[in-house]
Amino acid sequence: MSAPEHGLAEAHTRVARDPRRGRVGADHPTHPGVPPFAERSDWGPYSPCGPDCLPAGGPRARLRVARRLAALAGVFVLAPLLLAVARPALYRSVLRAAGVRLRVEGRLGSRGLVVANHLSWIDVVALGAVAPVRMIAKAEVAGWPVIGALAARTGALFVDRARISGLPAVVADTAAALRAGDLVGVFPEGTTWCGSASGPFRRAPFQAAIDAQVPVQPVRLAFGLPDGRPTTAGSFVGDETLGDSLLRVLRLPRLDCTLTVLPPLAPDADRRTLAARAERAITAGAA
Repeated sequence: MSAPEHGLAEAHTRVARDPRRGRVGADHPTHPGVPPFAERSDWGPYSPCGPDCLPAGGPRARLRVARRLAALAGVFVLAPLLLAVARPALYRSVLRAAGVRLRVEGRLGSRGLVVANHLSWIDVVALGAVAPVRMIAKAEVAGWPVIGALAARTGALFVDRARISGLPAVVADTAAALRAGDLVGVFPEGTTWCGSASGPFRRAPFQAAIDAQVPVQPVRLAFGLPDGRPTTAGSFVGDETLGDSLLRVLRLPRLDCTLTVLPPLAPDADRRTLAARAERAITAGAA
């Protein structure tokens, strides 16, 4: 397959002309015509990634999809038992059943704030497969089939992104969980990006690490094909549904997800500086 079939070329040449996306002439480095976050006036998280960033449609692979859906159904039948005795094993089983091979580089600490770039629903499952991470998730996730129930059962902290007034309470709850010794995970971009570009890190979650005086653990997530080429096929972006993204993954012969644990950051700076350090660490080695 050529690069455009994996969605990478489209992501780098895509031009957004929607006037709601900000001032004309302000460019995101990999999405020409899309303004950087700092030049937007609205508060909500924003990503320019959409259908043009995704690979072209391939074979429908109905038999493969049917087999994997059956495997996923079997995993979820066992979910209550696995949640009680072996939570990471449950997430590893979900990835395996979906045809996703997880490769982990490095090791997560036993406590602290885990911050990662955000590509897909796969990110949450991959982090859960490595360690018992309590995720900070948008409120909509609670209503997602299966994944919402899993998130709630594993102690997720849900955030209503439309209510900025509720942000201090979320920071306080996160700091309390960190002080209690929990490993808490968050995606500071606030929304998903395709992987060929990334968004700015929001500073609020880092205040929780400072308040609790625990380290910040940066993690880089990346998707690839079995031959080593990067791909956006695993991304969950734009207006597509969870089902759309899931089916695209199930149709692939295999999707590789590499989770790289980077050196921890001490909570010895203000949240702006700490967020910038984490963002640089994660994006420095991105494809």
